[in-house]
Amino acid sequence: MTHGTTPRTTHRRIWLVAGEDSGDQLGAKLIRALRALSPEALTLGGVGGEAMEAEGFRSLFPIDDVAVMGYLPVLARARTLLRRIRETVDDVVAARPDVLVIIDSPGFTHAVATRVRKRLPDLPIVDYVSPSVWAWRPWRAKGMVPFIDHVLALLPFEPEAHRRLGGPACTYVGHPLIERLAELRPSPEEAAIREGRPPILAVLPGSRRSEIERLMPVFGRTVADLARRIGPFKIELPAVSRHRALIERLAVAWEHPPRIVHGEAAKHAAFRRARAALAASGTVTLELALAGVPMVVAYKVSRVEEVIARRLIQVPTIVLPNLILSENAMPEFVQAECTPERLAETLAPLMAGGPARRAQLDALARIDGRMRLSEDDEPSRAAARIVLEARRAA
Repeated sequence: MTHGTTPRTTHRRIWLVAGEDSGDQLGAKLIRALRALSPEALTLGGVGGEAMEAEGFRSLFPIDDVAVMGYLPVLARARTLLRRIRETVDDVVAARPDVLVIIDSPGFTHAVATRVRKRLPDLPIVDYVSPSVWAWRPWRAKGMVPFIDHVLALLPFEPEAHRRLGGPACTYVGHPLIERLAELRPSPEEAAIREGRPPILAVLPGSRRSEIERLMPVFGRTVADLARRIGPFKIELPAVSRHRALIERLAVAWEHPPRIVHGEAAKHAAFRRARAALAASGTVTLELALAGVPMVVAYKVSRVEEVIARRLIQVPTIVLPNLILSENAMPEFVQAECTPERLAETLAPLMAGGPARRAQLDALARIDGRMRLSEDDEPSRAAARIVLEARRAA
């Protein structure tokens, strides 16, 4: 061996820590990409869910133990959460992996990372999914620097946000929805349905109980108002499975009952057929944008949440496609502005056709250029390359 050279390792240890279902899905794809790209044998460990375990990953404990959202649920399970944080940290320290990847769920994963950094200061720590520092609590970006070495961003504007806010190194690796474009884009037959008569309106009232309870009555009255403006149309409402009974109960009061569909495949099929959409703010707006569906976005929260949000939110729009485009191309109606009359008035030209519809379609066509990686790349592989390049400090 030449003096001064480092022998090539033949084995690499990577620990991954996810805290909820969305992180579990990202982790599963990352594991597949790591195995495909690594020139070395891999040993994996940490915390994950069913998707990661389907890839041969063995979780330290069930992910449901830490998949908790909201202040009250977190307080109710504080003892369990603190115990699982300690166990996860101890497991990482005992394993001494080559790199630690924390995946989303910052309430849990950042608590793990800060404690690991104190005990293993040289261990590279990669954060897969940036917290929304660009939207609220921007000081979190700088606060991540002591315990995060690299952030893997799902949204193209996030690296610049971290640079501006003094956060860790950040690279855009692409949103996982990019890998599902074939499921979102209409076939020629579906495109004909989209432009035919009667048109189809996709209605998305949110994925949380509080969102659904606030928006379903408003959306029902919006649909009735819209029918008076443009004539007959069909309504398809993709329902979140765990809130199916609630949605069905609230839909009974609608003057024009929707066709309620269930499951990811049915949701994407509805997107491929829809002329336009009425949607709660959230990731679903990005799905609609990639499917090329013009939309009107609405949101309502409690008065307390509104006061907090007005103090903390730092962006001029809450709609992800607007943030990606750096323009408010998709109209949004929040709180007092979220009325059936305003929503129906704005939806009408999107359903009927004309300059407003054409302008939004033109804006949606630009989303691809902002979000795509190189022609032969995909998000999980881009993320895996950075993870594999992470090296323990000398």
